[in-house]
Amino acid sequence: MSETQRIAPRTGVAFELPKGATLTVFDPEGSQVADLLAYAAADLREVISNGRTFDYEETLALTTGNRLWSNRSNPMLTIVADTVGRHDFLLTPCSEATFRHFYPDRPVHRGCFGNLAEALSPWGLAEDDIPTAFNLFMNVPIDGATGRIAVLPPISRPGDYIALKAEMDCVIGLTACSAYASNGGSFKPIAYRIA
Repeated sequence: MSETQRIAPRTGVAFELPKGATLTVFDPEGSQVADLLAYAAADLREVISNGRTFDYEETLALTTGNRLWSNRSNPMLTIVADTVGRHDFLLTPCSEATFRHFYPDRPVHRGCFGNLAEALSPWGLAEDDIPTAFNLFMNVPIDGATGRIAVLPPISRPGDYIALKAEMDCVIGLTACSAYASNGGSFKPIAYRIA
């Protein structure tokens, strides 16, 4: 088991996750989102897919027992534990454009998109290689009547976590999200460990 690693607020990391290993992502202080990406280590063009995942899992409410699928219809990660039960797989990583659109009176930040691009660059991945992330702990309710979405503060509490088992050798990108609304207006660290 690896030591617990900490991702500073508004930053991101990338690392390799071997098949059979379990990645546990913690929200140490509560109410903080983490964007997660997965690429197949054998061919980085195979990448996590929200569309395939929703299709094969037949739910938007992904939690323990659900798998996250690739664009090539292969399972990449299986959720083996989840103390929160609310995550988002609809919205793309926040970016400089996100900040200009939603927060025009606040400082622009490169967001999770920029953080992921930098962290994944050693694998030759760039901005155009970044798909929709699995947004851990993100609270995006959908109005059943109108289909409208909202971004509310996460319901995660200090110490909550999600654990994902790798179904193939993966390259993982992971952030401590930078967007104001996603995190209830404050920015906190994210922690993770690999077993």
